[in-house]
Amino acid sequence: MNKTTPSIVRDIMSRDCYRVSPEASITTLAKGLALHRLPGAPVVDAADRLIGFISEQDVLGRVLDSIYHDDEAPLVKELMRHEVLSVSPNKSITDLAQEMRSAKPKVYPVVEQQRLIGIVTRRDILIALLMIRRH
Repeated sequence: MNKTTPSIVRDIMSRDCYRVSPEASITTLAKGLALHRLPGAPVVDAADRLIGFISEQDVLGRVLDSIYHDDEAPLVKELMRHEVLSVSPNKSITDLAQEMRSAKPKVYPVVEQQRLIGIVTRRDILIALLMIRRH
C-alpha cells in the first residue's frame, strides 16, 4: 500500500493473489485456501479471465463427503459459482464499503478488461477506512 491516504480499490488491492483453475481438484483448492488463509478464490481461465468464484463454504461438504465415501473430490468447475461480484480497480473505497455492508462476499476479485488483476477483502476495506478516518 502506498504512503498516501488510499481512495480507490487499486490503492489497497492485493496484486499477487491466489487463483485457481476450473480443472483443479477441490482438495488442491482447499489446501491453497488454508495455506493463504482465504475464505475463497477467484476461478480463472488460461488467459487469466475471471470465470467464477469458489469459497470454503462451497467445498466444505464435498470434501467431507469424499472422506466418508473414500472417493476423489470433484473438480473446481463442478462447484464454482459462475455469477461473481467483482469490482473495478478505480472504484471508490467508500463506495465499495457501502456495498459490502449488505453483500455476502468477503473477497472481491478486482477485474480490469475482463482479466483478474487482484483481490480486495473486507479486512482491506476496513483498514483503508481507518486510514481515511485518521486524515
